[in-house]
Amino acid sequence: MGRTYFVAGTDTEVGKTFVSAALLTAGANAGLQTAAVKPVASGCARTEEGLHNEDALLLLEAMTLHLPYQQVNPFALEPAIAPHIAAIEAGKQLSVSRMAGVCRGVMSAGADLVLIEGAGGWRTPLGPRSFLSQLPRELNTPVILVVGMRLGCINHALLTAEAIRRDGLPLAGWVANFVREGMTHAEENLATLEALLPAPLLGVVPYSEERDYREVAKHLDIRPLLPN
Repeated sequence: MGRTYFVAGTDTEVGKTFVSAALLTAGANAGLQTAAVKPVASGCARTEEGLHNEDALLLLEAMTLHLPYQQVNPFALEPAIAPHIAAIEAGKQLSVSRMAGVCRGVMSAGADLVLIEGAGGWRTPLGPRSFLSQLPRELNTPVILVVGMRLGCINHALLTAEAIRRDGLPLAGWVANFVREGMTHAEENLATLEALLPAPLLGVVPYSEERDYREVAKHLDIRPLLPN
């Protein structure tokens, strides 16, 4: 069985899927078989094959294993709102144990590198007493943190890293993703995060309107994620 990582973000809209696709591409460029799971996704569109999410479709495009959509995104919700609210509206219950079962199936499918992408931030609720952060805990997977580089990112990154450690999981690495153009004092913010986050920086993703994950893969160093 290969290496599996949970990809978390400091917030929503920080480029988790974009960075995950780039990490998958970097793995493929290194000769690895790759796979990914987006356990829960809201904001899905109706298709002839059912509800499909553009983030999950991007992961399917970037990974090398051929898996059915439902295995990559077992919980697809239509409204583009918080997953637990979307699930209530759809009359569905989000189950960590079922998500874990799907993830284990992908983890055992033969890939060298498996990424499980979260939704929103670390403490995204799934129900009254459950959170998506319980999934990597149940699977005991290290975490890759995508930091959206914008005002407030240092506080968000440090608090998320603290929560990950309190949950008993290692922070395997982090990616600085510039989600906006012209961030003030970008280098100083980056240096502060490098000094304070207890994990290797896997890459700095510059802002680009084109958002080509294949090009971004060139900015990433996945060596810390692989066996020595």
